Amino acid sequence: MNVLVVGANGQVARHTLTKLSEKGYRPIAMIRDEEQANELKQLGAVETVVGDLEQNIDHLFTIHQIDAIVFAAGSGGHTGADKTILIDLWGAIKVTDTAEKYGVKRFVMLSSMGTVDPDKSDRIRHYLVAKKLADEHLMRSKLTYTIVRPGSLVNEPAQGKIKLEEEIKVRDNTITREDVAIVLADVIERENTFGQTFEILNGDIPISDALANV
Repeated sequence: MNVLVVGANGQVARHTLTKLSEKGYRPIAMIRDEEQANELKQLGAVETVVGDLEQNIDHLFTIHQIDAIVFAAGSGGHTGADKTILIDLWGAIKVTDTAEKYGVKRFVMLSSMGTVDPDKSDRIRHYLVAKKLADEHLMRSKLTYTIVRPGSLVNEPAQGKIKLEEEIKVRDNTITREDVAIVLADVIERENTFGQTFEILNGDIPISDALANV
């Protein structure tokens, strides 16, 4: 199965390339700079394709047969509202619509905890609003989606255990980027996660068990 990883040079996405490869998928890395290609191939990408979410992206779906998408692109919570709109909102909408256009069925969205109610956050409200609108656009599409909303991300080794709920009320916790990547790769063919949206933090339940109970 060819899995297009959008925003493949991001920190979570780089882990995701490895996790997808380990599970037997064929990760295709969307990058903005050809110089990133060799390093991402070492991480597990079988192919790379140069693309810019601010431009036309049809070629992402015509160069290779795409069976599933992991959208992991993001401007980050600390950029200006302009880039957030162009990447996290418009870029995600564009990939969703183009996937529908070319008959791709499976779409895994990397979103963010706090997206349920962006008004609870003053610091990154514009970012959460963009994520919420992009998620809702995906939900209205014909794609078979799973939306994963992690909490604050940290660069520590994977713990392999998470807390998973539709909305986690306690927010003073974190999750490793590697654990998020494990989840993104694991849900690709888990039918019980199809059409589901959930939040994750590091916790006490093995990832496979938590996902089995979605």
